[in-house]
Amino acid sequence: MTKKFLPVLLLTLSGCSVSHYIHKEVKTSPVLSQHHVGISVFDPARQKTLASYQDDHYFTPASNTKLFSFYSALTALGDSIPGLQYQIQNDSLIFRGTGDPSLLHPDLPTSAVVDFLKNRPEKLVFSTANTDNPVYGPGWSWDDYNDYYQAERSPLPVYGNIARFTSPSGLYVRVQPEFWQDSLDLDTTVVGLVRDRYRNHFRRSLNALPSGLEQDIPVQMSNPLTAKLLSWELKKKVTLMNEASLDQWKTVYSIPSDSLYKRMMEVSDNMMAEQTMLLYASAHDLPLNTTQAIEHAKLSILADLPDRPLWRDGSGLSRYNLFTPRTMIALLGKISQKIPQERLFNILPAGGATGTLRNMFKGQEAFVHAKTGSLSNVYCLSGYLITKKGKLLYFSFMNNNFARPTTEIRTEVARILTGLHDKY
Repeated sequence: MTKKFLPVLLLTLSGCSVSHYIHKEVKTSPVLSQHHVGISVFDPARQKTLASYQDDHYFTPASNTKLFSFYSALTALGDSIPGLQYQIQNDSLIFRGTGDPSLLHPDLPTSAVVDFLKNRPEKLVFSTANTDNPVYGPGWSWDDYNDYYQAERSPLPVYGNIARFTSPSGLYVRVQPEFWQDSLDLDTTVVGLVRDRYRNHFRRSLNALPSGLEQDIPVQMSNPLTAKLLSWELKKKVTLMNEASLDQWKTVYSIPSDSLYKRMMEVSDNMMAEQTMLLYASAHDLPLNTTQAIEHAKLSILADLPDRPLWRDGSGLSRYNLFTPRTMIALLGKISQKIPQERLFNILPAGGATGTLRNMFKGQEAFVHAKTGSLSNVYCLSGYLITKKGKLLYFSFMNNNFARPTTEIRTEVARILTGLHDKY
């Protein structure tokens, strides 16, 4: 009788020991002692929560939000990204954006849309009728307009909606696309490179810039500017129209979906995540509006989460986002059911190896595949952990309102998760 129930007893003790370990580490850690911490660890094989520490509390997730955008895309998009939609009317090819960010993007594969538009004999007309979205999300910081991570949202991004400045020597500055070269001036009042707040005029310091500089600065986008940039690149005139009565659109696909997902998740690209939610809207025949896309996703594919997500943008730039650790666990389960593990782990950052986790969990084979989330006084990490015994666990480790340097929080999170890997 004792031998019969021994395996069950051992499993129970294993689960309890994980809970004991997590609670002990949190309670005795001087690094975690003065801020809000939430942790959940889940064993999918047993469908059992192994540890929960304030996992029903809401936290600002920062870029953990991208896991929501990622899952939404997995449910709506196929193997390739819809690059644009079009139809022929008389001698004109009328096209509209789907939210796809890949057109002429410097860090993504070449979009098939480029050759499609170049080789069409018809007049090119850009339709803006399905556009209905603020360029910034709710709760974004207005004074980050000059920073690479806050590119504007648009229905048909071009060149990633940024201007890329490079300076190998620190003296001469080159701009890509060269369209913006004449918009760059010297200015004795600035340090480094800045853009004017309300126009696409860039200024650089008289002093030498750092050698090997590469800096992306967001462009202030508009539909007329999109048409102008396309005309410049394609060497063909692109005009605008705004009519909502058109139907029967055909689709041109641009790049493999995983190319977009990997960039979005591995380096935590905010622009990719924002545009992904517009792609979700387009796939469901909604206006290209982030709020409508999120509401649709919450009602149709996320209605069974344990706690109602307060979800406001695609990237996590907004501090209005609020999720609980146990909701993050439920989402990780949904993702793992939608995509094979090998493919998923190739997309997510790998501990000690790639992306935002390349400097964490060093010294051994990658055992964490997860999404980071960082804002001032926020550090979260949610994803998948493989223990030394080969067991797959889901985890969410959320930290808010700390006054210490983020590096200290990150190091402590890595220490505790490494212990979880080593012991179980």
